[in-house]
Amino acid sequence: MTPNRYERLFGDVVPEQRLVTDEATLSRFSRDTTEAEPGRPDVVLFIENAAEAEAAVRVAAEHRVPLIPRIAGTNLGGLSIPVRGGAILDLTGFNRIIDINEIDMIAVIEPGVTFGQLVAELKRRQLPLTIGIPLSPPHTSIMANCLLDGLGNLSLLYGTMGEWITGLEVLLSTGQTIRTGAWAVSDVPPFARAPLPDLTGLFVSWQGTTGLVTKMAVELKPKLAFRRRLFVLTYNRRTTYDLMRRLARQRMFDDIGGLSWPTGKMMYGIERPLERDPDEPEFFTYIDLSANSEAELSIKLDTMTRIIAEQRSNGAELEDPLDLDTIVKVAPQFEKFAEFPTDLEFLTQHPGGGLSWVGTYGPMSRFDRAADLGIEIMARYRFPPLIVSRPMKGGHFGVLRFIETFSRDDDKEVEAVRRCNAELTTMVLEQGFIPYKTPVRTTAQVIPHLWPGTHQLMRRLKEVLDPYQIMNPGRWGLDTEEEL
Repeated sequence: MTPNRYERLFGDVVPEQRLVTDEATLSRFSRDTTEAEPGRPDVVLFIENAAEAEAAVRVAAEHRVPLIPRIAGTNLGGLSIPVRGGAILDLTGFNRIIDINEIDMIAVIEPGVTFGQLVAELKRRQLPLTIGIPLSPPHTSIMANCLLDGLGNLSLLYGTMGEWITGLEVLLSTGQTIRTGAWAVSDVPPFARAPLPDLTGLFVSWQGTTGLVTKMAVELKPKLAFRRRLFVLTYNRRTTYDLMRRLARQRMFDDIGGLSWPTGKMMYGIERPLERDPDEPEFFTYIDLSANSEAELSIKLDTMTRIIAEQRSNGAELEDPLDLDTIVKVAPQFEKFAEFPTDLEFLTQHPGGGLSWVGTYGPMSRFDRAADLGIEIMARYRFPPLIVSRPMKGGHFGVLRFIETFSRDDDKEVEAVRRCNAELTTMVLEQGFIPYKTPVRTTAQVIPHLWPGTHQLMRRLKEVLDPYQIMNPGRWGLDTEEEL
């Protein structure tokens, strides 16, 4: 068979078996679980090391071939779907844990390293360290979550995962390799981004449009010996958000998260629960605690119990905290929450296959109103009010996320998700929330809200860092041929 153009261009980049152009593979890589429009790549390259990544960037720059980085493909923003064809760089096999520095509490990793992989390696080495772990499957990429400013189960204490990055090694489309943070000075453990000018931010939340990150240094945190996860059942969302705001200020808890009532029904196999039972709690609020000693843990538990009692004395409807082990005895499905990372199959593996969200960061002072409006919108489109809420960075801001499951093969449902998400995005922006891991469909709504000078500067930075316009084009309205 005569090689096509892309097989000729990239034939020397990777071995033949890792350069794929068959229709079945291209079709599989053209979509994800969301309602995003499919986008067919021209070739898929399975990259396994930095030399191959450099060669791919060099060829793509010379021939102006778009490059789209991809790892697990589980992002809910369609960010690894090609907008203008080109080459998908599958980085799943580019997955070495280069170093774990126990003293400085830093890991150096490649793009394909997953949360499950790092957790297993820390356990194998018997290191009392951990990383913030998202409520997502074990095969989720650490680097992707950090570069997209995602969150983890320590974000209440430390903020978004982008803030955990201490240094990057990045390939630019110009052929340059740059380093950020302490790495830019020497090969010492990349201990911090300060005190140099902080160039790391040029690659965080840019969705791969400014460069291809091949190496990342990320903070680890002590894993304390005594840990508890408890659930508090609350009977209205205002009680939930009041409890979250109060607990977040105590500086005692690792994580606090609220899951709305459809979560429980979906875990029991009810795929599209639209009616809440009158006696059913509206939110399952989980609270993580850890400590160096039983005495310290006891103080934290006493503080939590006292705050809950005070809330109840003021008329709030909520139950006493239940230990997860106790809940699992009655409802084994909740064992999924015992350890992160975890795969919530009722979201990721349901028969329809579709999963989407409008995920936002915003002020906790506005949670109540935004949740009210979001539930009204979801009800109009006949989606269960599946909401995840979490305070971040001591309660300075929080996560408010609206989630839909749907059938990807049902055109009417796909269109309903698109319209619902568009309305949700308009609403959250009006309420002062900002979508994160922002899909292409959403950036078009966000850009008019950007300060004009900010967007112009973003475009100029894109032109400097990616003059050939090959790095994941079509995101953030940054390409030179697009209108401002």
